[in-house]
Amino acid sequence: MPVTLVLTATSPDKPGLIDLLSTTLAAHGANWQQSRMATLGGQFAGLLQASVPEKKLAALESGLEGLRREGLTVTIAAEPVRAPALGLRRVKLETTGQDRPGIIKEIAHALATRGISIDELESTCASASWSGEVMFKVTAELSVPADVATEQLCALLENLGNELMVDIAIEEERLPSSP
Repeated sequence: MPVTLVLTATSPDKPGLIDLLSTTLAAHGANWQQSRMATLGGQFAGLLQASVPEKKLAALESGLEGLRREGLTVTIAAEPVRAPALGLRRVKLETTGQDRPGIIKEIAHALATRGISIDELESTCASASWSGEVMFKVTAELSVPADVATEQLCALLENLGNELMVDIAIEEERLPSSP
C-alpha cells in the first residue's frame, strides 16, 4: 500500500536542485503528486506531496537524507489520513497598501480568530509608479468555515482594511452545482 508523504526541501539556490529531488524520488518508485517551489533571497524552498510503496519508504528516506551532501535538506512528514473538510468555502483575498511592519500579522490574526485558514499566501513589495512609495501586496487563498457568513467576512476585512489603511478585496470561488 502506498504511503503519502509531505516533503519540505531547502537549500541555497543553485541549478539542479529539483533534478536531484525528482531523480531520488523516481529511483525509489515514488510518485510526485503536487508541489510548490520558490526561490527567495537566494534560498530555494520546496513543499511537495509524493506517494511511495510502503516497502520502499525506508530506502527513500535514506536516499533523501543523502541529498544533504549536495546541500539540499529534506524533511519528511507522513501525511495523516483525514476526511475532506466539510462546510468550507474558498475565498481569494487581495490586499494592497503602503508597506509597513505588521500587515501580515494583523491579517493572519484577524482570520485565525474566526477559524479561517490561510492555505496559500504570496506577498511582494514594489515601488508605486506614481509616487515611488513602497507598496505591499498580499494575495491569499482562504478556507472559510460555513458559519462565517460572507457579510461577516466582508465586514471583518473592511474594518481591517480601514485600520491598516490598505485596500482589501475578496472573491469567492464558485463551486460546481450538484447534479
